[in-house]
Amino acid sequence: MVAVLCFSFAYRVANPDGMLEVSYWQLQKPYFGILLGILAGLVLLALVTFKSLILQMRLSSLGGIVALGMQAWLAWMYFTFEGPVFSLTAILPLGICVFNFLAARGCFQDQLMVESAMRIRERRKRNKR
Repeated sequence: MVAVLCFSFAYRVANPDGMLEVSYWQLQKPYFGILLGILAGLVLLALVTFKSLILQMRLSSLGGIVALGMQAWLAWMYFTFEGPVFSLTAILPLGICVFNFLAARGCFQDQLMVESAMRIRERRKRNKR
């Protein structure tokens, strides 16, 4: 996705003999690369903080919001400018957004289950005394 959104793959360079296609990587849209880097950092941080469910839920939600914002930005660029043409991979941030919100919902359900188990343990301790 990073390669499709941020880099252009080949350019045609004119030489004295005619047109020659030269393939190389060039950063075409650096702001998409920056947003993808932020999004990847949020997702990786959410994966690492598995012991803190509240923080993991908040990071997943923030990642979903960033992905949704990126999708809105891509849609705005597609419909307002005639220059950039995006492929079907430009809708990938929408899928990332859905998966981030599903992860946040799972973290929330896990947190509710942990709180419920803690309440049951406290109630048992009180009843034994």
